[in-house]
Amino acid sequence: MTDPVSKSETDGAPKVGVLIRARRRQMKMTLQQLGDASGISVGYLSQVERDHSTPSLGTLAQISRALDVGIEFFIAAPSAEDALTRNGERQKFSVGGSSIIYERIGAEFPGSVLSSFILTIPPGYRSEVVSHEGEEILFMLEGTITLKVDTTVSTISTGDSLHFRGNSPHAWWNDSGAPAKMLSTGTLSIFHSRKIVRLPDVDSSNEVRPLTRTKTSRKKGNST
Repeated sequence: MTDPVSKSETDGAPKVGVLIRARRRQMKMTLQQLGDASGISVGYLSQVERDHSTPSLGTLAQISRALDVGIEFFIAAPSAEDALTRNGERQKFSVGGSSIIYERIGAEFPGSVLSSFILTIPPGYRSEVVSHEGEEILFMLEGTITLKVDTTVSTISTGDSLHFRGNSPHAWWNDSGAPAKMLSTGTLSIFHSRKIVRLPDVDSSNEVRPLTRTKTSRKKGNST
């Protein structure tokens, strides 16, 4: 199994709640309005803004779209300029506060509709319940996870896959006691171009530090 991102790369990675709250306030939106626009419950959004929960990449994409910014506004993620990626050479990234490590394997070009990632999932991880546009395929590369799609619970292990509609409420978790690795491919637009947004300065208690990585960078965002 490929080693997860090193401790030095994840220490100090920003949590996204402070940035989501700042952008929502900048747009003069209530939590209810953000929930209506993103299709995410107000209760869960409140937990995310207070950094009591960390959204998955797909959920963060839905929030980003509702707030009219790209997902790069909230996390430092590698670009996808090359169609060919090499094992062991892909940059890893995470959503601040989450233990999931992502590797981006999809490229961007006019007309592309797929978003594809390799996820490294530690034991004990449990995702939020989500639903979104499009469809999704999960393929297990290593280990075992349990999924619930609508009311159906399935356990999939190395070599198994599951294909489902994104608008079916779904969640997955790793209670196997060992790390798992999964390929996730779907038609939900994760990365999309949006205008550059600047946030007002905030006090030091809400300071956010960027994820340490190379080749790509983003400006620091702060919140009130």
